[in-house]
Amino acid sequence: MARFAANLTFLFTELPMPQRFAAARAAGFDGVEILFPYDFTVSELSQAALREGLEFVMLNTPPPNWAGGPRGFAAEPGREDRFRRDFDRALRFAQALRVRHIHIMAGKAEGPQAEATFIDNLRWAAARAPHASLVIEPANSVDLPGYFLNDYNQASEILREVGASNLGLLFDAYHAHMIAGASQGALELLWNEHHPLVRHVQIAGCPGRHEPRGGDIDFAGFFQAVDSSGYRGWVSAEYSPRTTTEAGLRWIKGAVGL
Repeated sequence: MARFAANLTFLFTELPMPQRFAAARAAGFDGVEILFPYDFTVSELSQAALREGLEFVMLNTPPPNWAGGPRGFAAEPGREDRFRRDFDRALRFAQALRVRHIHIMAGKAEGPQAEATFIDNLRWAAARAPHASLVIEPANSVDLPGYFLNDYNQASEILREVGASNLGLLFDAYHAHMIAGASQGALELLWNEHHPLVRHVQIAGCPGRHEPRGGDIDFAGFFQAVDSSGYRGWVSAEYSPRTTTEAGLRWIKGAVGL
């Protein structure tokens, strides 16, 4: 059975960050992730997690900022030094917080040179942190136009080319649905094709990236596909609540059989 984590960048934002840990535990989450925790001290984050008995599941390699800033540099030719400095910073945070996965963000780029840059940087990162679990995530071109990694077949081929045992796939149900299209069963087919590479899962509803219930995604069918595949990793709630986080948490009660 998969375990649920709360993305504290999106959830419980009505509270200061240190208080979000207790709210996540009270809501029934066993883990947390923060997209970019670099504005906080390691000690305050680790103490909040330890106090609530929560595991840190994932963080992202840092862009300059989250609000409108670049989404990483790993695929941008000429930005190799910047990417590697950022990766080392993420690695220091991950090691101090005992984070399970580091998400390497590709950034905006296109073409063969960008692909070669991405592969080289991923190989470097995998060798730099052989005991860390690294993931890459395809993102849809509507929400993130120009983002280099925007297709699951592309991601699978890049993972095969890199050939690192500590590098895998982040499967975001919202982005995957946007990429696969709205036809019935398309999301489950995409999962079934790529799940052997998946190390981490995120969920959000579509449209709107709100709570994972209703809308265009059949989460009962998706959860069944995830369960049937034997996936036993984390499933992180990474969505923007329609109102308050607490008011929208009914979905988790229907998913506990995952």
